[in-house]
Amino acid sequence: MRIWDERGPNKWIDLMTNDQTKTQPKLKPKFYVGTVGMSVWFTEDLGETWTRPNSEYGMTNEARVWAIASHPANPDFILAGTDHGLNRWDEREKRWSHVPTAMDGLQIWALDYSPHDPNVLIAGVCPGALYRSRDGGKTWERLNVSMPVKCMYDVISRVTQVLFDPYDPDTIWASVEIDALHRSRDGGDTWTRLNNGLTTDDVHGVAVTRENGKRIVFAAVNRGIHRSEDDGETFERVEMPTPWQYTRAVAIKPKEDGTIFVTNGEGPPGSWGRLFRSKDFGRSWTELDLPAERNSTLWTISVNDFDPNLIFVCSNLGQIFRSDDGGDTWVKLKRELGEIRSAHWRPAPIYEV
Repeated sequence: MRIWDERGPNKWIDLMTNDQTKTQPKLKPKFYVGTVGMSVWFTEDLGETWTRPNSEYGMTNEARVWAIASHPANPDFILAGTDHGLNRWDEREKRWSHVPTAMDGLQIWALDYSPHDPNVLIAGVCPGALYRSRDGGKTWERLNVSMPVKCMYDVISRVTQVLFDPYDPDTIWASVEIDALHRSRDGGDTWTRLNNGLTTDDVHGVAVTRENGKRIVFAAVNRGIHRSEDDGETFERVEMPTPWQYTRAVAIKPKEDGTIFVTNGEGPPGSWGRLFRSKDFGRSWTELDLPAERNSTLWTISVNDFDPNLIFVCSNLGQIFRSDDGGDTWVKLKRELGEIRSAHWRPAPIYEV
């Protein structure tokens, strides 16, 4: 497989084979956080210390970062969705650069690389629209999907998450605030709006897993976590033991063992937050015991693909919690980072260099 690399004279480069990858130095786990007004920060020691990358070029320290994604086969490249379009971090050159696209001037709220073909990306913006790249982010096209500019409560629509289906390379999911869940079954060419059974169209996140080979789809909305066993055609809300059913992010533990996490609070930003876990594919939920009083709705949850016991949870107003045992116990990290809107694990094995 080949990927696009703008720096070289031969810009299309070949990915390493699995055997070649095994001989390469392994990377430390690196975790990124995107903030509102404080740019991107990262940690290489599981949150004990944090660094804000060099901002002399491309993206300022005051940037608002709504989405972060990294190339699944070449994690030296990080994409950040900002108020003004797309920026890219080059780890080897230690610099940000603006990536000119058709999304310049738009807020990019969602980014995802296809796990099936890393040259394919989907971006979601505000006001609600979707864009696709088929050449690793070099060029982009707006997709034919209908989303309103403004929704109920006079809210400007925004795509809150894009998710390539882990089991089908042609299926893509997009959650929209406030325009329900959208699904494509042909790689993004056409889309279907799904809201049958959702209590509202205010969808904040989406996740997909399988139980005995059957796809289970989760939608996190402002009035609860919803579950579908028919590819999103119909949903059913599952009550959680919390006075407010507002949910923001939903994450799957790898290995299809039925473990799902969902973040909860009382809206944005909220004054408290809770974290719930299911061990039966979302049929029932138990609150997890996080240390310290939460200052706002829990906004993001990130499970490491290579070590699912490593989990970060961030509150809307900057608190960061970490679990090293799959969510059984947690620590609150000393550092807080203002207003957090995005979080991302670098796709690399958990080994020291």
